[in-house]
Amino acid sequence: MAIKLEFIDFVIPIKNIDLVYPGGFTQLKKDYSIDGNVTGRFWHDKYLFRDGAMNPMDIERLVTEWEELGLQGIVEINGQKQWKDFCVVEGMFGGPTLPCDWLIYDNEDNCVYFNEMPKGDLIGPIRD
Repeated sequence: MAIKLEFIDFVIPIKNIDLVYPGGFTQLKKDYSIDGNVTGRFWHDKYLFRDGAMNPMDIERLVTEWEELGLQGIVEINGQKQWKDFCVVEGMFGGPTLPCDWLIYDNEDNCVYFNEMPKGDLIGPIRD
């Protein structure tokens, strides 16, 4: 499946949530009252979880929160900055803000999906 994009998106593999979030993804869904695959600003498929914001300050806050839990955001490999454990994506401005080797961006459908899986159906809110 693929995750629809809106505004500024914070995308994290569910397996990384399970590594650092107390109680894993199951507890995160309870803590944020996520019921089903799409709830408010949150949506997910089997592999990726999406949170988001409408401004850079709120995305920065999400980055900081997940780094404080133990994940790495931006790393430098061979002199190039890239996302490691999560990724910030701006679909309206061309996809990931830095390279992200585990994520595929689809400009046509304005979505992302895990690189080890087929694109499949789109998950996200229905907007008119």
